[in-house]
Amino acid sequence: MNDVPTSDRLIVNCLPLTADERRRFVEAAAGVRQEFVGDDSLRGQMAWPAGVPEGMRPHATAVIGNVPADSMGDYPRLEWLQTWSAGVDRYLVPGVLGDTVRVTNATGAYGQSVAEHLFAMMWSLMKNLPQYRDNQRMHEWRDAGPAMSPKGMTVVVVGTGDIGSTFATMVKGVGARTLGVRRDPNKPAAGIDSMFGFDALDVLLTKADVVAITVPSSPRTHHLFDAHRFALLKPDAIVLNAGRGDVIDTTALHDAMGGLRGVGLDVTEPEPLPADDPLWDEPRCLITPHVAGGNHLDVTVRRIIEIALDNVANYAQGRPLHNLVRR
Repeated sequence: MNDVPTSDRLIVNCLPLTADERRRFVEAAAGVRQEFVGDDSLRGQMAWPAGVPEGMRPHATAVIGNVPADSMGDYPRLEWLQTWSAGVDRYLVPGVLGDTVRVTNATGAYGQSVAEHLFAMMWSLMKNLPQYRDNQRMHEWRDAGPAMSPKGMTVVVVGTGDIGSTFATMVKGVGARTLGVRRDPNKPAAGIDSMFGFDALDVLLTKADVVAITVPSSPRTHHLFDAHRFALLKPDAIVLNAGRGDVIDTTALHDAMGGLRGVGLDVTEPEPLPADDPLWDEPRCLITPHVAGGNHLDVTVRRIIEIALDNVANYAQGRPLHNLVRR
């Protein structure tokens, strides 16, 4: 894949690495020059900065980090971009990158973090914890009513990649039955009892006690959950979304809230949610600010680094890159 001689290549590494991790990246690069511009003190932040000095940009043939998409014109020699996010939509917009630039992402790093977040949201809504927190704030000692248990319930997981599969495994561990939805229903996934294509979604929603959405944004998934699909759900169903906000039609969700047990949203449309949106005041809606897949877990950071380290070795040796999303 390398059109530039080894002696002329430059990897600019924006990861917040320790001294030992930098040493491992130097070894993996096998003689390819590598400049480290990340700051290890920022490691625990939700989002890492990716600032490449202007003087390096014209010479960089590879960049590790989520550099601003509108700066990609400053990298005329770029061959490869490795992001530390799973989502790379901003870089795939036509005209952002040259036709020959490969893009790899960090898919596989966020499964545990996002799945645990969804799991926590599900339990909170089942056990009325948002209402109890509201009662606590108002100093009220009041029963919030019947609770739920996932044991014996049907959980429909829409999107069964790393995140959806990890979440499904978790809910199976507490007694739920899992039904998966993906583009290729013939491809199995860990934690899924039965797999279906998107053409079966309407029927599956009528059976769901919990719906967990983890699909990315695409023309096919835009407003996948509209008024029609919300109407198919049971009156005590729980809907969770940690994929992309535009998978749910927000107006349709407003209208459907009265017929649902609860909704957990880590992503919204638009994002952030406007201050006057009625969902903020809905007692059965739990909202978090797109933090499920952040870098708060050390295991996530370690996985991001390992994915990048593996690809640095592949890049240096001219081997195929892993997690390739743009060839």
